[in-house]
Amino acid sequence: MDDHTAEYWARQLRIGAAIAAVVTAIGGLRIALGWDGVQRWWLLPVMLAVASQVAIFPLPWARLVRGERARRWLKAWWLAEMPVMLLFGWVDPDGWMLYVPAVVLLLITAAALWSPRFVIALGVMSISGYALLLPARAGADLGTTLVLVAMMCCIVGLTALYAKSRRSLDSRRRHAEQRAETLLAASADAVIAVSSDNRIVYATESISQMLGLSRQSLVGRRVDDLLTDEQVQPAHEFFDALNALPLGQSLRIESQLRGADGRWVYVDVLATNWVDDPDVEASVVSLRDIGARRELEEKLHQQAFTDSLTGMPNRALFRQRLDEAVTGHEDHPVTVLLLDLDDFKLVNDNLGHSAGDELLTTIAGRLRRHVRPSDVLARLGGDEFAIIMRDLEPGDAAALAERLVRTIREPIRLGSRDITCSLSIGIATSVPGDANGDQLLGNADLAMYAAKRAGRNGYAIFDPTMTMSVLEEAQLRIDLEHALEHDEFAVLYQPVVDMQTQSVTSVEALVRWNHPRDGLLGPYHFIAAAEANGLIVPLGRWVLREACAQLAHWRAESPAAASLKVNVNLSARQFQYAGLVDDVAGALDDAGLDPASLTLEITESMLMEDIDTAKRTLHALRELGVRLAIDDFGTGYSSLSYLKQLPVDVIKIDKTFVDDVDTDADDVALVDAVAGLGQALKMQTVAEGIETDAQWVTLRRLGIDHGQGYLFGRPADARQIRALLDGVRTISA
Repeated sequence: MDDHTAEYWARQLRIGAAIAAVVTAIGGLRIALGWDGVQRWWLLPVMLAVASQVAIFPLPWARLVRGERARRWLKAWWLAEMPVMLLFGWVDPDGWMLYVPAVVLLLITAAALWSPRFVIALGVMSISGYALLLPARAGADLGTTLVLVAMMCCIVGLTALYAKSRRSLDSRRRHAEQRAETLLAASADAVIAVSSDNRIVYATESISQMLGLSRQSLVGRRVDDLLTDEQVQPAHEFFDALNALPLGQSLRIESQLRGADGRWVYVDVLATNWVDDPDVEASVVSLRDIGARRELEEKLHQQAFTDSLTGMPNRALFRQRLDEAVTGHEDHPVTVLLLDLDDFKLVNDNLGHSAGDELLTTIAGRLRRHVRPSDVLARLGGDEFAIIMRDLEPGDAAALAERLVRTIREPIRLGSRDITCSLSIGIATSVPGDANGDQLLGNADLAMYAAKRAGRNGYAIFDPTMTMSVLEEAQLRIDLEHALEHDEFAVLYQPVVDMQTQSVTSVEALVRWNHPRDGLLGPYHFIAAAEANGLIVPLGRWVLREACAQLAHWRAESPAAASLKVNVNLSARQFQYAGLVDDVAGALDDAGLDPASLTLEITESMLMEDIDTAKRTLHALRELGVRLAIDDFGTGYSSLSYLKQLPVDVIKIDKTFVDDVDTDADDVALVDAVAGLGQALKMQTVAEGIETDAQWVTLRRLGIDHGQGYLFGRPADARQIRALLDGVRTISA
């Protein structure tokens, strides 16, 4: 028997006991007023019966009726009522009249609890007694008796139908409740009903799966028992707000509940106010376990704000912590250190990305040892790290930067080799009362690049003058763009001669800037800036086309230029530009030159930045038919094996090895080795920066093929080169 049925039985039994007590009391009143004095002793047992019926009224019927034995005794009580009423109707002169309403009341109360079969059995007994009383005590004839008995049969039939309808409704209700319970039990959500005093009055079976507590153990307990001390007051406020809502309105919240094993379960709480509904009188609370979702959210949060390689905060979390630091502590300085590894790309290129990752992990571990628990150490991406520090004493940031530079310089073992890294650090400190996270990070960035410009492997502290340097760079970019648009650049040409005859064999194209304010500027004033901001590509394309067009013009004007060649330097970014081969082919086609007339010069360091890509580019250029030269040879770190793989025609020896070649035995040995290397690989050699006859004589003796320098001619404009060609016979290279 469920709770609802037990409560119904208890209510009906109390109603039946009250009716029985009233009917019995009416019988006692009848005895007291209508019976002879000698028979009034019956009043005593009647009053005892009334007292007993009143006494059973407060019994815990909701618990008692759950037992089969108690229900059998109740059936016996109903059956015992029938002969007692028959006896009263027989003894009392007018008892046959009282018998009918008493029997009807008995049948009605029985129909509210018992089965139609039991009601019919009581009805048969009541009809039998009525059929006996009518002719014997009321003096009714046969016809009257039959009519009244038939009417009693109708009453019995109606009460039996009522009992059947009630049973059917109860069955449907139980089935509906069972379906609801089954659905609730199958649902991952648990449902509890909480009374206005925050006690649990109902719980579904799902609660045991969620918390490990049985529903029986929860019913009657306060919700507070499932909460932490900190959650009790917010929970009370939540239910107060819920109960203040209109009937049927809901509130939602996320909370934690304590399970049977002491663990905390994250739940999504959807509570609906049904406190004022007489059928519910509670808040209905749906609980959904969101532990898996919270775990996933935490994992996603960690992925979103944590660097997967080092486990440090990433750029997003760093920016968030930086904003919190500068806005939450406006009266206290915040210091940012921006750290960048020097030449980390070479590690990835030469040893592979796995070695690079191992290097970054090791460096991250070293950095952690030097920061305080309250500091924020983050990896912003690539080889860039950052630190947020608060309340540093003057000089502490610089001392920390020195320690970090030293610790990073310690060798790191990667595989079978030791790697030494260096670090450039920019330091910026906020000004109290004028804190801005973006500006602070930008200042640290400026300082870091200042450290790199100062030679790397060190640190720099932000100074407002650094901003002026950035502004100057921005202005230089604007000026360079203007110069490209308004043809402010010019090309000068420096002769390259045969070392034996000093005849001009080719000219090297050198760009200059006719600045409207500063006059003619050499490449050192603008090439680095053009390379940094990407303008070197259109500038290099212009120089290439100008040089090819000028060579075609010389050849058309002077027979002496028939075999002349032109050399054009390629910058690092221009060499990496995907459209380089098309640019070269276009310049040659527009000028009408054969490709062998053009020599492209690439520095040794440019080739070694990415040797595989360099080989592909050089072979593509070689397929056009142009000649290729390695410029500044000896200043890089190329190996003989790489040099053999490259389709190179010319090796140009850097000026630093030419300056003392007539006096320094080491330089002589080096140049002699390069000359022998050129002969072995069938490459021509060119010595740069020749300024004296002694250098020329020594280089010629060592077997260098061509020379270039002030001894033979300074960079000159096209008109001067034309005059030089007309005065000097040129020979084929």
